[in-house]
Amino acid sequence: MSFLDTNKDRAALIIGLLAVGLAVALFPYASGLLGAPVLYVLFRPFHRALAKTIPRSAAAGLVILTAFAVIVVPGVWLIGMLVGQAQGVARSLVNSPLLDRLSNLQIGEFALGPELAGIGRSIIGWLGDSALGFIGTATHFTLNLLFSFFGLYYMLMSPEGGWKAVRHFVPFSDRNAESLRERFKAVTMGTIVGTGLTALIQGIVIGGAFWLTGLSNPVFWGVVTVVFAILPVVGSGIIWIPGAISLALSGHTGGAVILAIVGVLAGQVHTLIGPAVTKRYAEIHPMITLVGAIAGVSYFGLIGLLIGPLALSYFFELIRMYKEEYLEA
Repeated sequence: MSFLDTNKDRAALIIGLLAVGLAVALFPYASGLLGAPVLYVLFRPFHRALAKTIPRSAAAGLVILTAFAVIVVPGVWLIGMLVGQAQGVARSLVNSPLLDRLSNLQIGEFALGPELAGIGRSIIGWLGDSALGFIGTATHFTLNLLFSFFGLYYMLMSPEGGWKAVRHFVPFSDRNAESLRERFKAVTMGTIVGTGLTALIQGIVIGGAFWLTGLSNPVFWGVVTVVFAILPVVGSGIIWIPGAISLALSGHTGGAVILAIVGVLAGQVHTLIGPAVTKRYAEIHPMITLVGAIAGVSYFGLIGLLIGPLALSYFFELIRMYKEEYLEA
């Protein structure tokens, strides 16, 4: 019997084509759609506590307002500040005498200055030119927020309804499906709390150190530190090491030493807090965070720093569950 001879085959083809079309149409808003379950995992305990004393709908509305105040208001301010200052910061750095001093740096017989100066100009140019593209357009940002908050509201109102609708399409046993569900919650909490909290702490500390040592734009560089601190290995050193070099070349040796000490101590935040959080919620390999963050930025913009590692972690969880149920069994 050839393909498309039966109504079943033709219906499957139509459904498949529609699924591909919907996937292409909704891909620009994938971060918003993924953001809804992430926000649900984060704010579910707060909603449960509120629902004990006030109606569920009122509790959901209060959670939405709280999430808006905690995430959107500071986020919009930070985005506006980044976009407004990135170009100016890039121009001031390009025209500063620092790069000229850096170009003359020499260690023994090796002239490292020209190479370092060239790398510095490339990074500064990328920072200025990519500010808007890195964050994403305002239209997509707004629509993704709407998807996330609408999804969060309906998930809070019917916490089991969404899972019951999806459960029919999860090709695992009830026991493993429930285990997978719990693992998704654990991975989400481990990524958001572990990665996000440590990056935020490092950003505040490095921004404060920039202000203390007299470097310009401490708020801007603190926010940029939060972004880079999400990446393992390199982390906040991308920001504070050039700052310390700048102070040393400018003759502020004491400030350079202070910034270097603070930077090293800030880097230990990830070592101390990160493993404790991931051990409590989920074991997440640093390579997943690094690769997921880089890939996430390419597809989702700034929010991809968190969405990317989450999506990659979910993928490996599915592989692990498939191995347990169909290969090892």
